[in-house]
Formats: sequence, C-alpha cells, structure tokens
Amino acid sequence: MHLSALLDGVARSSGPEEAVIYRGQRWNYREFADAARRAATALSEAGLRPGDRLAVMTYNTPAFLFAAFGAWYVGATLVPVNHKLQTPEVAYQLRHCGARLAVVDAEIGDRATAADADVRWLVSHPDTAPDALPADSFEALVAGARPWAGEPGPDGDIAQILYTSGTSGRPKGCVHTHRTIALTAAYTAATVPLRRDERFLICMPVWHASPLNNWALGTLLLGATVVLQREYEPRVMLETIQRERVTAMFGAPIALIAPLQTVPDFADFDLSSVRAWIYGAGPLDADTARRLMKAYGSENFHQVYGMSEMGPVGASLSPAEQVEKAGAIGRGGMPGVDLRVVRPDGVDAEAGQTGEIWLRSDTRMVGYLGDDAATAEVFAGDWYRTGDLGRIDEDGFVTVVDRMKDVIITGGENVASQEVEGALRGHPDILDVAVIGRPHEQWGETVVAVVVPREGTRLDLDGVREWLGTRIARYKFPRELVLRDELPRTASGKITKHVLRAELA
Repeated sequence: MHLSALLDGVARSSGPEEAVIYRGQRWNYREFADAARRAATALSEAGLRPGDRLAVMTYNTPAFLFAAFGAWYVGATLVPVNHKLQTPEVAYQLRHCGARLAVVDAEIGDRATAADADVRWLVSHPDTAPDALPADSFEALVAGARPWAGEPGPDGDIAQILYTSGTSGRPKGCVHTHRTIALTAAYTAATVPLRRDERFLICMPVWHASPLNNWALGTLLLGATVVLQREYEPRVMLETIQRERVTAMFGAPIALIAPLQTVPDFADFDLSSVRAWIYGAGPLDADTARRLMKAYGSENFHQVYGMSEMGPVGASLSPAEQVEKAGAIGRGGMPGVDLRVVRPDGVDAEAGQTGEIWLRSDTRMVGYLGDDAATAEVFAGDWYRTGDLGRIDEDGFVTVVDRMKDVIITGGENVASQEVEGALRGHPDILDVAVIGRPHEQWGETVVAVVVPREGTRLDLDGVREWLGTRIARYKFPRELVLRDELPRTASGKITKHVLRAELA
C-alpha cells in the first residue's frame, strides 16, 4: 500500500485518463506519474533523503501533489503546512518536524522564508512573486530532472505528518504511514461512494487532512479526476463546477452557504453534473439543509465526521438522513471504522445517554510526533478518544453535544483557544482573557474573546485584531470582543468556560 506504488498501478491501468485539472491545464495519469517521478529526482538532487521531512506550503496547485508524491517516491515524509500561517507559526512547525527542505508558493514565500529555520527553500511559480525570492524554482528543477527510477519502500514507512490544533495551544504533528493514508482513501471512497468516472473538485485547502487524504487521494488512487481550485472563492467554485462538469465536491458548511449570499446570479449556473455535495467540520440544521437542497436542486448531501488523528475517518450522514437526523454525525462508523460512545464509568452509553466518542480503525495515526504523553492520553488500547461528547438517540444516531478539548472549529479551521489566549495576553492593555467558540449558523462557530482590560484603558475589536497583526493567522482572530470586569473561575482559580459559553450563547 505504498502510495507511490499505488500511483504507479493507477498510471498503468488508467494511463490516458485525466488525473488532474488546474486552470485549463490537464495531466493524464501517465503524465502525472511522470511529473511526480521527476519531482522525486529534483527533490533528491536538492538534498532530500529517505526519512527526511519535506514541508510543502502552497495553494491548491499541481505543485503540491507533485511534491507530495515526489517525496513518497524518495522515501521521505510529507509535511503539509497551512498557507495561512504567519512567520512564527511556520517557524515552529518547521523546527518541530525537523524539515530541511521545503516547497513554498511564491505569493506567500516572504512569510515562509522569513522563518528562522534551517531549511532550503524551493519556490513554486517564482514568476508570480512580487519580489524575487532567494530560492530555486521548483517547476524548473522538475522540468529538467529525469524520472525517478527507485523502488517504493514498505507501507509501514512514515508518509505524512499532519499538524492539528491541540488544547496546549501548540499544534501537534499526527504521524501517518503509507498504509494508514491508503486505507483512509479507500474507506472514504467506499463511503460516498466515489466512482471511476468522478470529477472531484478540491476547493478547500489541500494541506488539510480531509481534502488531501479523503478526497484528493481517494480520487487519484481510484483512477478518477481531481479538479483543483487554487483557493476557495464562491463564484470561482460555481464557474469551475459548470466548466469542468464536476461530479462531487467537499467543503465546510460555509462553502455551500456562501455562494447563496455572495453570488447574485447563483441560479444561472448549471450545477446539474454534481451528484454528491459533501460537507464536514460541522453539522447543518434541518432548515439550512432544506434551503441548500432547494437552492442546489439536489438532495444528495453527505456529511462526514472525523479528525486528523484518524486519517481522517469516523462517521457519515447519508442524503436520506440530512433532514430527519439533522445535527447528527451518523449511526455507527463509516466503512472500516468502529464507533463507541463511552460513559465516564467506561460503559457504553445507551439511548438518551451522553459519553465520549471513541473511534477504532486501521487508519489511526502512529502517534503525535515527539509527544508520547499526549499520545497516551488519546489512545485507549486500539481505540482513539476523540474528546467529543456525543449523545445517542433512540435510533442509534450520535450527535456531538460538546467538546472536551478546548478547540473551536470555525469555517472548517481548528483554532486552539489557548493559542489565541496566549497571543492576546501579550497585549499591554489586557489583564485577563478567555477565548471561546460561539455557535454560528454559517461558520459553525465564531471566535469570541472575553477580556478583562487593565484599569484606565479602552479596548475595541478592530484595535485588538490590528495588534494581533502577524502574531497568529487571521482565521484565528476573534470576531467578537466581550469586555468584563472579571472572568468566572472555580475555587482553584480555573476559568469556567462552560459558564461563559452559556452566558454568551
């Protein structure tokens, strides 16, 4: 199940079929595999060795996929990096994973290359950069390289490190093997299911676990077609679906809601080719589900639930269940996944009861990079403890009712509350702060900062957001600022965030 060997197999069986489409450019499977092998040689000549970590920080471009498979041919590990991160955040991940080589999109190269890390940079599409960057062109190196001739390694080799927000505020690196990723792609393909004639639109960031492992790889390893949209934009999404006759897409709920609000001529687009509208990172309520079905002229909406630690795989809600069981994540696990809801006493919950959602699958990560203690906290035998609290209804459907982990999910992005709090505590006019998520119809949750200002100072949201500046990525910025004289605390001094959530709901 080595990913490079799987690509070779698909290239042999589906050679002339379209593999990747990007802005009018097209690669069939023979061409795609050839480009990936050339990328492997280019990366190797740039210093990448088996076992090394290759960081890739780009938009949804072919360069990301060529670099990923190139790293896998070499026997190296792919480390996708969020292109929205600011320089200190990039530096942390590069140092933490030990990357020595990185590919970055020219448009964001200044943020990345400013990171104080011992990394050699290769720049994708340097012709688009506002200023020349001191790095070699990735595309030029690939074009001049010969195809890689090496053989793939065992499927137990480390293939990927996915960084995910954690309760500590520092992202944790989820370590995955070729086998766990290949099974993630296979189980996902069986869930919808995906077909050999699929034309799947990747418009959410491909460095995210789900767009990459579930949908891009799930599509490619099936021999179907991936359509890349450089970055999500509602009108471009509709134009791409219509032009390329896209058959399936994935996004956070806001990706489906936004076009209705921002594209005045939405009804003029022909979206009839889409047979599967897939969403995740948050549920839809019944009214919103009905509204989307009417607007998109389809009842074929699928919800998926999972997390990076599991591939991601977990549970799914079928089209027939979208309205009747709105808000639920599904009944049991998706193909290849076992799901339990476990009470605090360790006994499985029954109908009407609440407990922690546990998942078991061959897709589970090896562990958190360099953090055995954190790994031990979330592993229970061969089960993964999600930290999500779920309630079972009389039909066996599970609904997430709260999170034990202090993480906010907004627009499909995970935001660690403690990371935002840590940044805000550096503000000279802030005495105390708690960051929570408030439910939001479109974004799932929105980031709210509850702040105790220092005496004699004045704070406003715009000023706080401006001060955060380049300290953290913009999607982590608070969208609301609530001023308080003090924060609620337990007798031991711990902030009681559940009290704040209830007060601000």
